Amino acid sequence: MTTPLDRAATWPYENGEPGRFSYARADHPAGVAVEEALGELDGGKALLFPSGAGATAAVVLTMCRSGDTIAIAEGAYYGTSELFKQLAPWGLRYVEFDQTGPPPADATLVWIEAPANPMLTMPDFEAAAAHPAPVVCDSTIATPLGIRPLELGCDVVLHSATKYLGGHDDLIAGSLATRDDDLRERLWHTRRLFGLTPSADTAWLLHRGLKTLEVRVMRQVATAHEIARRLESHPAVTIVRYPGLGGIVSFDVTDGAAALKVETSVQLIENATSLGSTRSKIESRHRWEGDRCPKGLLRLSVGLEDPEAIWADLEQALASLKA
Repeated sequence: MTTPLDRAATWPYENGEPGRFSYARADHPAGVAVEEALGELDGGKALLFPSGAGATAAVVLTMCRSGDTIAIAEGAYYGTSELFKQLAPWGLRYVEFDQTGPPPADATLVWIEAPANPMLTMPDFEAAAAHPAPVVCDSTIATPLGIRPLELGCDVVLHSATKYLGGHDDLIAGSLATRDDDLRERLWHTRRLFGLTPSADTAWLLHRGLKTLEVRVMRQVATAHEIARRLESHPAVTIVRYPGLGGIVSFDVTDGAAALKVETSVQLIENATSLGSTRSKIESRHRWEGDRCPKGLLRLSVGLEDPEAIWADLEQALASLKA
């Protein structure tokens, strides 16, 4: 059954006192419904945010203090580091580390990605959990179907719900989940005070998207396995990055000019940013990330199109490099 969409901003008091819902910046029915579904997926209690970046900001505002050091995985989503950099005037410091090993000893918050976007390295969960600092895992690409970080010793799991959880390129949202009731309450207060609560329409769309999450992701992962296998033997491809889960394959061609040629030669695959949708997308990440990302790296987000059609489009785009 579809969850009813209640767009109300306020609700009447009950016998002179606020009821379960009183003001939508705190909670609203559509948001609570999808949070229950998200919490079940991640094995914790979830909170919804208007974007993945909003969820990231809430973590930092809640869990960090001036003088703290965040250790973030090398090759992780560049926007996370940019957000940390923006908070430097408030005394927040961040360092990058190789997440395939232990985090630096002086970290007061450990930030890992499963897998890192777009370099697709996987974290050493055991080493991260052994660190005394709290651990946040961005599991956007793996999704809860691939990995449940709360079961691997992480304190918070984050998703850009814009991607696989929503899955249709029609919403922007983020989510956090934790098993710590006190931490969830603190995160909720941050969300309420900073106005980081998404609209009822966004929550409703996300709840709808979750209903097809498993069938979408299973097909995307199966296709990504096959595409990665074929790319490994293609003469125009120098490196293939695929960790064995998720629907993202990153691969390198010789240089930036070659990457641009592939981008502009695809026909079925969209040359667009973002990932995790029903439509396949490809883009050079160097344009956004600069020297932290190889100039020839292309990130392919596999959609729901026929696998042979996706491969045929990639083959003809890669063949254009010979022209």
